[in-house]
Amino acid sequence: MYQIVFIQNLKQELPKGTSTIEAISTALDISYDAAHRRVSLKSKFSIEETIVLAKYYNISLDRLFEITNAEFVTIEKTKHIETESELQCYFDDSYNSLYPLLKQKEGRIIYSAKDIPLFYNLNGDKLSQFKYYVWLKLLNPKLATKSFENFAPSPALIEAGKKLGSLYYNLNTIEIWDITSVNSTLKQIHFYYQAGQVKTENALQICQLLKQLIKDISVKLINKNLKFKLYYNELHLMNNNVLVSTPDAQMLYVPFTLLSYYKTADKHTCNEANTFLKKQLQNSKLLNTAGEKERNTFFNKIYSKIDALYNLIEATKLLDFE
Repeated sequence: MYQIVFIQNLKQELPKGTSTIEAISTALDISYDAAHRRVSLKSKFSIEETIVLAKYYNISLDRLFEITNAEFVTIEKTKHIETESELQCYFDDSYNSLYPLLKQKEGRIIYSAKDIPLFYNLNGDKLSQFKYYVWLKLLNPKLATKSFENFAPSPALIEAGKKLGSLYYNLNTIEIWDITSVNSTLKQIHFYYQAGQVKTENALQICQLLKQLIKDISVKLINKNLKFKLYYNELHLMNNNVLVSTPDAQMLYVPFTLLSYYKTADKHTCNEANTFLKKQLQNSKLLNTAGEKERNTFFNKIYSKIDALYNLIEATKLLDFE
């Protein structure tokens, strides 16, 4: 009985026009004849084969075999991050996870941005290096006393970050922001400056780069060659969830630590997330089509936050009597 249900679910996951026999043959690396015997129920899938197929085609075994009820979902989590090499692997694994979905022309991302989306902080400039510094300090106790000036990310880490960041730029992307989406970065700059681990000149430069980043995002709104939409939501708290949708599949990424996330292709869960995100969009203002005054008001509030921190650091520098 389970084999019939499994094959039915497998067919639902396959792109239209794809042969079930070919799909099984490819995933299991067996002959067409061996695959045909399994589809025709003349042979049974082994437990190992079932697991391989489920992973290959994102089939939830929990829901399939009703081991648990519908409130439980099979998920995959990212590996632990503590070192530069592990952060580089995180970038590489994220790229490999997203690329097959995002290379499809009709692929789309909805990003609920509690913080500035990670992808914007990966271009290799001093702001992105500062973000690497913050992430690694918070994840690795051995870096607790290391200053930003003594931190030099490896070329391999920078290139891995650039590769992941470049994947995001030309996508069909919907981002949901609030004015507070910039707060965590501002707090990080202020904290490490006050802690004496970022020098005044670097702190000021990072503020300038952050302001330029926000300006670049504002320009994207009026670039008709980009499939980019930015919504302003004042009602809901964002959570950094990311939903990737294609004509054939969906993948939901849910953060659970500073950088790590759970991901699932469970249809029921992805559909629920999509419904919730649509409700968020309905209660949000699309800045692409908003009037110039409304759009400028949104960005000016963010610029004011950055300017306030810049001026505070600059004033501290001027009041240094030593």
